[in-house]
Amino acid sequence: MKRKFGDFSSPTPPSDNKPEPQAPAHLEAQASDSAKRQTIRATTPPAIVAARTRRQAVMADSAVFTDQSIPLNAVEAQLKGLLVDVAKYINESQEAAEGEKEGKNVNEPVILRWAGGWVRDKLLGTESNDIDVAINNMTGEAFALRLRDYCDADPAHRERHSIGPADVGNLHKIARNPDKSKHLETTTIKLFGLDVDLVNLRKETYTEDSRHPQVEFGTAEEDALRRDATVNALFYNLHTGKVEDFTGGMKDMERKLIRTPLEPLQTFMDDPLRVLRLIRFACRLGFTIDEETKAVMGDERVLEALKLKISRERVGVELEKMLKGPDPFSSLTYINDLSLYHTLFTDSARSDFPRPPLTSWPIAYQTLHSLSTTLATPGSIYSLLVTSPESAYFAWNLAALVPFAALPDDPDLKGGKPAPPLATQAAREGYRAPNKLTDVITASHRNRTKILDIRDLVVRPAAGDEGKKMERDTLGMKIREWDSRPGAGANWRLQVLYAVLVDVADRTTGEGKETVEDVLKEWQAFLDHLVEMDLMDAPSVKRIIDGKQLAKALGVKPGKWMGQALEVVMAWQLRNPTVSDPEGAVEEVRKRKEELGIE
Repeated sequence: MKRKFGDFSSPTPPSDNKPEPQAPAHLEAQASDSAKRQTIRATTPPAIVAARTRRQAVMADSAVFTDQSIPLNAVEAQLKGLLVDVAKYINESQEAAEGEKEGKNVNEPVILRWAGGWVRDKLLGTESNDIDVAINNMTGEAFALRLRDYCDADPAHRERHSIGPADVGNLHKIARNPDKSKHLETTTIKLFGLDVDLVNLRKETYTEDSRHPQVEFGTAEEDALRRDATVNALFYNLHTGKVEDFTGGMKDMERKLIRTPLEPLQTFMDDPLRVLRLIRFACRLGFTIDEETKAVMGDERVLEALKLKISRERVGVELEKMLKGPDPFSSLTYINDLSLYHTLFTDSARSDFPRPPLTSWPIAYQTLHSLSTTLATPGSIYSLLVTSPESAYFAWNLAALVPFAALPDDPDLKGGKPAPPLATQAAREGYRAPNKLTDVITASHRNRTKILDIRDLVVRPAAGDEGKKMERDTLGMKIREWDSRPGAGANWRLQVLYAVLVDVADRTTGEGKETVEDVLKEWQAFLDHLVEMDLMDAPSVKRIIDGKQLAKALGVKPGKWMGQALEVVMAWQLRNPTVSDPEGAVEEVRKRKEELGIE
């Protein structure tokens, strides 16, 4: 059950998991923090000074060290107790006194904070199994090694914290990888079944031409300010049991607002990927993006930086999370409203890559939203065409690429091979869509007009064709063809969905426009016809006889004829769905031996 924000009246954890009373060293450290901040202010960059001024106006009567606590479940309380004791163990050890701690705050005791997403989610009443631990003056690896030392130093330590044989996992070090937005080495460890990431507090300094920052040890405030959103910049201090808010994140949580800790333009120019991250968080949390922040997200300088400084793999990661998230409709709406489309769905290596018109695009993704929510009843268009979480994700990709349907294909490649559709190029080069997805995109583009033609023959025949009946085998073989080209797994159902979305966008705009409801009625009638003919699973129908068996029955050797002959067999099966004896199919092939080139 989700807890209303601000309602934190749960009982405190069991006494054996409570942190020890704060040692005088911690109190002195907090007092010295205030003095140090006074000294640091004199050399603070202007952007941070401006951010602090703006933050003070936002926070009004809030304090950096809040009175807000967070109720912990039993496992979290157990983990907190262990980590606090490890910090105390390090502080009291001779090694620490001799300089094992590595940060710029080496004279301070080890202070631990849980950071970012865990704090945000707990304040929203959502449980999380992932906890980021921020350490003030030593690396995650150094702390993790000392944690193992503590657990092994005295059996009483394990007994005190009820540590079982499998409660402390192996250490894993994740190397720094700026190309994947991993700017600092992280150590991960499994503790009491929770995934715990250990990393030191840091500050980041960016150069104008790179999103890879210079990273060094920092204070909690510097660490908070370098984060992408204020709601992701909150800390839970393990020693005080209180939330620390350096950026106004608590106020923004109450207002359900996504806002950057620093001035937005600096935030996005430092790392343009944050534009996509903020959209994702807004859609995931159901928050709105601050108007000042949103205005800068669509700034031409930011869009250009996003296009040039960010790897397309990272764009793909964020886009995938958006379209697999709880609100892909709002994600595409933000992309459209912020003029991000041509920055994301493009081939940045091609200066001449076409930019499709977006006038009717909102109709397409609005239609998919309606089909997947209010109109998603049993037997409806969405229920028949989208049959798995993966196909739901693919469906939103197809909705995103609808604008490219209006553009002509590139000229054929050398040798006459068709060039990949522009939609496929935009997905493959724009956000590194995997081959399975690009196969569906390619098939959806190439088969769209064929699907429209079949739809018309079924539900809106041309004058004079009203009496024509499309036989079950003809329609079934068409479906099987769509499903197998350009490759296995082309997913004919999603191809039909793409045709639906393009058709709605085309026919409900411009002169003589129709209503979305009228267009969808035709597609529903088409699918109802397929259901009535029991053809929805036509591609999965297994042949009643294989090639070797067919050749033996005909008394001939296998040859080039076999592929076409097996298609004849399948068409016969579709005409005779209740017959299990293959003799009729063999006879059909025998009648057409000359046509099939069987000698």
